[in-house]
Amino acid sequence: MKHRLLNLFTVMSSISLAIAALVAMPQLAVARELSKIEAKGELKVAVKDNLRPLGFTNKEGNLVGLEIDLARKLAEELLGDPQAIELIAVDNQERLQMVLEDRVDIVIARVSVTASRNRIVDFSPHYYLDGTAIITNNPEIKDVRDLTRKKIAILKNSQTIAVVRHKLPDTILVGVDSYQAALELIANKQADAFAGDRSILIGWMQEHPTYKLLSARLSGAALAVVMPKGLQYQELRSQVDLAIYRWKKSGWLQERIEYWGL
Repeated sequence: MKHRLLNLFTVMSSISLAIAALVAMPQLAVARELSKIEAKGELKVAVKDNLRPLGFTNKEGNLVGLEIDLARKLAEELLGDPQAIELIAVDNQERLQMVLEDRVDIVIARVSVTASRNRIVDFSPHYYLDGTAIITNNPEIKDVRDLTRKKIAILKNSQTIAVVRHKLPDTILVGVDSYQAALELIANKQADAFAGDRSILIGWMQEHPTYKLLSARLSGAALAVVMPKGLQYQELRSQVDLAIYRWKKSGWLQERIEYWGL
């Protein structure tokens, strides 16, 4: 009898401690960070300001582009006002760091989903499928089959090198330090084409109408919204994910993609 009473007392004590622990837990832990954004009345988003047509500064000095549209639409979804937003221009090296250090709420700055990045940040469903493509101003080059033994400018130390070598082994690669250097090579007939990210090449083509983008996509890269990991950000992630699903279903996202020539 004493053993039964002792066991019952032990069980009741454990239950009481568990209940006390649950009561002590913050009840809004899951939604806390979204609540902070709502209380602040402003969504802080890291974006690009020099990457036409995703995010760039137009002639009037305003930030525009597909990713800017997405950022403002998210502000409208979360806060009811597309202007309730602070856009912070970032370079490629600091994109993930901005969200890891809580300097912004989310990042929409041409970040592609990779396994290594997914270990340190969370991603939304993709909003655009980017990838490696080729641009040229040589009228003799109609598609990738015309690139045999042709010189293709390519950024040094980029992942694009492996893609082009695999897909187009009979081409001659010419390393360059920047997109501008590639432009100069092609203009001086020292290269026949340039291989790079499709979205960036589209922006290049919009600024230089004599160039054409070859239809073949040599690789794929899913661009997505970057968000912090952690249970406290779960509600924010859920709301962003649902918003993108709605945009796809309604056709709004595709309309904006086509509007920006992507």
